[in-house]
Amino acid sequence: MNAVRRLLGRASQALPRPRTLRARLIAGLLVLLTVSCAAVGVAAVVELEHFLTGRVDQQLAEAGTRFPASLENTARPSDHDGDEHGDTRHQPAGTFGARLVDGTVTHAAVVPSGSGLAVRTVALTAHDRRALAALPADGRPHTVALASLDEYRVTAAWGMDGDVLITGLPLEPVEAAVHRLELVAGVVFGVALAVTGVAGVLWVRWSLRPLSRVAATATRVSELPLASGEVALPPRSPDYDPRSEVGRVAAAFDRMLGHVGDALSKRHASEERLRRFAADASHELRTPVASVRGHAELALLHPGPVPPEVTRALERIAAESSRMGEMVDEMLLLARLDAGRPLERRPVDLTRLVLDAVTDARAAGPGHRWTLDLAEEPVVVPGDAHRLHQVVANLLANARGHTPVGTEVTVTLAVDGPTADGPGGGAPTAVLSVHDTGPGVPGEVRPDVFERFTRAEHRRRTGAPASGGGAGLGLAIVAAVVEAHGGSVALDSRPGSTTFTVRLSTG
Repeated sequence: MNAVRRLLGRASQALPRPRTLRARLIAGLLVLLTVSCAAVGVAAVVELEHFLTGRVDQQLAEAGTRFPASLENTARPSDHDGDEHGDTRHQPAGTFGARLVDGTVTHAAVVPSGSGLAVRTVALTAHDRRALAALPADGRPHTVALASLDEYRVTAAWGMDGDVLITGLPLEPVEAAVHRLELVAGVVFGVALAVTGVAGVLWVRWSLRPLSRVAATATRVSELPLASGEVALPPRSPDYDPRSEVGRVAAAFDRMLGHVGDALSKRHASEERLRRFAADASHELRTPVASVRGHAELALLHPGPVPPEVTRALERIAAESSRMGEMVDEMLLLARLDAGRPLERRPVDLTRLVLDAVTDARAAGPGHRWTLDLAEEPVVVPGDAHRLHQVVANLLANARGHTPVGTEVTVTLAVDGPTADGPGGGAPTAVLSVHDTGPGVPGEVRPDVFERFTRAEHRRRTGAPASGGGAGLGLAIVAAVVEAHGGSVALDSRPGSTTFTVRLSTG
């Protein structure tokens, strides 16, 4: 029993399991129909066999013991090839008769077809003789398999002389009828299963159409960028029956999409209001900030005596107003990029731009070690030269300002071959990387390193010279400008190795 269970378990594991709801419904339908057909077929075969066997038993009862009793009077074999004379009247072909005396078979014959009154002696094997001797003489039918003949339905009864008389009828007609029914049932049920499988596929597909549309809509929604910007959700499907389970699922999904669409519209409107506010505020702040800085610088140029504390205050005012002015300009740039304002699209010599930016960085950070690794040929990309220079300058400023003195900073510019998934859809890609050997970006900051106002100065500036630091907009501007150029920027950082990689299409 355990072996059978293990065999069934291995068979269930080997068979592929349906994954989709449609496949499971069809598989379940076919399994149920197969079980039903098998049950009907088995019941029909068993009932037919039982009925035909009953008919044979009835014929045995009508035949009685006349044929085996006639064998008792046979004196000798006849001259007709071993035939004997017996009472074959009203005996169907294939009737078997045998006579036993003291448990030993003395005569055994069978009525052949078209033999008239002649009977054919049967040469029984030892096994056949033992099987006949073991039959109870109760007059009830029993099934015996005779090696010299076939399966027979036999009855045994006591004769007039104390012997046992056995009468039998062949079961071959019963078996032939049963086998024919099995063949017909197998063919009919096989055709029914095939037709039902095809019809079931069509019916289940038609019934699950609303659910398929829901799944297709959900797939399209999952592929939409929902983080920012205006999102156009796919249209809903109005043709569903709310009385069905699938229809209720489709209706609920459509209502959910409606709520999601309303939330995304409100979020987009809020983002637009925030962008407009940032742009308007930055634009309006530029003038007063420049005015404050101008007045502070003018006061510092006053020829008269000025107390030292006033001079320090004026210097701080000028420095902070200059820093605030840079912050306002950066916020205004980000607001314009968020609004989707187009940038210039002119050929830019990225090699010359990197050389100039590294030269400026050497002058601003003489304590760092600066290394250049450029491509042999000039790298030219389409874009805005001023904004691309700002990208390189911000990356170098980030490496200089967030690493200690003595850190090695390596700037690499190369060209990768065309890739189908790269920027520009298959054009060669310019790869700019800025690598430093500083302490690395803290793990909790890395996911948000390109977000606005993200600052890791308390961790990255270990050993770096003290400074006021930035506003956390430099890397956000890098990401926004690179994205506006259709490129990508990535960070790979660990203690002792930090690399920012920018990819831009050259086509």
